[in-house]
Amino acid sequence: MENIALGFAIPFIGTSLGAAMVFFLRDKISDFAQKLLLGFASGVMVAASFWSLLQPALEQTSDGTISGVMPVLTGFAAGMCFLFILDTLIPHQHIDANIDEGPRSSLPRSTKLILAVALHNIPEGMAVGVVFAGMLGNDTVLTLAGAFALSFGMAIQNIPEGAIISIPLRAEGKSRSKAFIMGMLSGLVEPVAALITLLFLDNVSSAMPLLLAFAAGAMLYVTVEELIPSSQSGKHSNIGTIGFATGFMIMMTLTAILE
Repeated sequence: MENIALGFAIPFIGTSLGAAMVFFLRDKISDFAQKLLLGFASGVMVAASFWSLLQPALEQTSDGTISGVMPVLTGFAAGMCFLFILDTLIPHQHIDANIDEGPRSSLPRSTKLILAVALHNIPEGMAVGVVFAGMLGNDTVLTLAGAFALSFGMAIQNIPEGAIISIPLRAEGKSRSKAFIMGMLSGLVEPVAALITLLFLDNVSSAMPLLLAFAAGAMLYVTVEELIPSSQSGKHSNIGTIGFATGFMIMMTLTAILE
C-alpha cells in the first residue's frame, strides 16, 4: 500500500513543484518558454501512452489477428470518446486563448484555467491507476518498476504544467501564495482519479488490455486536442517541436531504465 500511495503522490508532487515556480520566476511566462514547456509535456504524454499503456496492452492480446487487437482498438476509441465528452461538458479555457470551451459559463477565468488543467489530469490519473491495478493483479507485463516509470513520467510533465497555470494567475493579479495554491490544487484531481480507477478495477485483470488502451486514448486526446496545438501556434513553433522531442526521449529513456 505504501508503494501505491507513493506512486499516486508522485505526479501531484510534480504539479506542486511546478506551481512553486511562481515564487522564483517572473510574473509572466514568455511565449518562448510556454511553447517549450507545452511541447515537452506533450512529448512525455505521447511516449507514456505508447510504452506504458499501449505496448503492454498489445503484448497481452495481440496474436497476429484482427480479433486479437480488437480489445485495444475498442479501449483506445472509448478513451478518446470519453475525453471528448468531458471536453464538451466541462467549461474551461486554455492558457493561450481567451475563448471559452465547453458550455457557456460565468465562472471566472482563473477557475476555467484550473478546470482545463484538471480536465487533462483526469486521464493521467486514470493511466497511473490502471497500471498499478495491473501490477497488483500480478500481471506479468505490468511491473512495479513500470508503474513507477509512468508515475515519474507524469510528474516530470506536470512540473511545466504547474508553472504554466500558477505564473499566469500571478500575472492576473493573484498573490504568489494564492497562485501557488490554485496551481497545486489543479493537480489534485490526478491522485483522486488514480485512486478511483484502482478501486473500480479491482479483480478485473481480464479486461486490462482494454483498460490500458482506454487510458492511452484519453491521454492522447488531451495531447492532440490541446497540448500540441498550443505548442505549435504562433511564433516559436520550432521550439515546441524541440520540447516535444526532449520530453519524448526522456520518457522513453525512463521507461527503458526502470522497466
